[in-house]
Amino acid sequence: MIKLLDESNYSRWDEFVQQNTDATFFHQAGWKVVIEKAFGHKTYFFYVEKKGQITGILPLVHINSLLFGNTLVSLAPCVYGGVVASDNQSYIELNEKACHLANELGVNCLEIRNKTQKHPDRPYKELYVYFRKELDADIDKNFLAIPRKQRAMVRKGIEAGLTSVIDTNIDSIYKAYSESVRNLGTPVFSKKYFQILKDVFGHQCEVLSVLYNGQLIASVMSFYFKDEILPYYGGGTDLSRILKGNDFMYWEVMRRAVEKGIKVFDFGRSKIGTGSYSFKKNWGFLPQQLYYEFYLVKSTSIPDVNTLNPKYKFFIAAWKRLPLSISQVIGPFLAKNLS
Repeated sequence: MIKLLDESNYSRWDEFVQQNTDATFFHQAGWKVVIEKAFGHKTYFFYVEKKGQITGILPLVHINSLLFGNTLVSLAPCVYGGVVASDNQSYIELNEKACHLANELGVNCLEIRNKTQKHPDRPYKELYVYFRKELDADIDKNFLAIPRKQRAMVRKGIEAGLTSVIDTNIDSIYKAYSESVRNLGTPVFSKKYFQILKDVFGHQCEVLSVLYNGQLIASVMSFYFKDEILPYYGGGTDLSRILKGNDFMYWEVMRRAVEKGIKVFDFGRSKIGTGSYSFKKNWGFLPQQLYYEFYLVKSTSIPDVNTLNPKYKFFIAAWKRLPLSISQVIGPFLAKNLS
């Protein structure tokens, strides 16, 4: 039987997530709370129950935007999603439920953010890859595993006297991240969203900031999940680029994670051919294809809403010139509908 998740079953849902090796940080029930509170989107967190046990889950969010289209996604703004099931029948039932809902809502398409290809007959975006790497229990071995040129960048940050601190609030991450995103020509999420992430995920959500002579130059919000760390939202100032603050920052995230016994570093998603793609490869991470598969309803082709699309060229150029304070006010109204 397929049911919709309610608050009384959050713990049961998360128990299933913890026990299933295919589940990710983004499959947790907390994302239902985050998405509804931060963005106001309608969510559909379906699960299959058999003999009193959850045997499959599928988190979905409905994003209906005049600018960016009408889509059902598993799961935006997350990089991973899709069906997680302990048996094939549960998988089939949830997949069919998603397609049925997409038709019922009359969306342009259903987007399922799989790590691996599930439906070879469906079109998928070849744009995105992800980067993951196992960590050694020895901190020095992890440092030496970084390619020589990138290792030199980290050393420059160390030699510049940079230090890292764990922040208890989201002020630093929001300042650094919003400035970086504005400089890339992309609308920023609201500060409220970052606070909700911290409130909902608690100890699973950590902010590390990099200081130079007491001045903030970079910050990153990371998520802890099982034996993994996922540095997810990060950014730096102009001074950070000069002092190699971002290079130092990600090394500090890795170093501190190893000290906590974390075994996997998930560097997240990047678009092929972008600066972040090259940066992550420079760390010795190998790109792995992400299979964002689409079930088309009203659309005849998969949507192309991304910064590499030439039709957004003038918007991006104009956004980069906005004062930071203005971008922080306008950005959240646009960013909440981007995925």
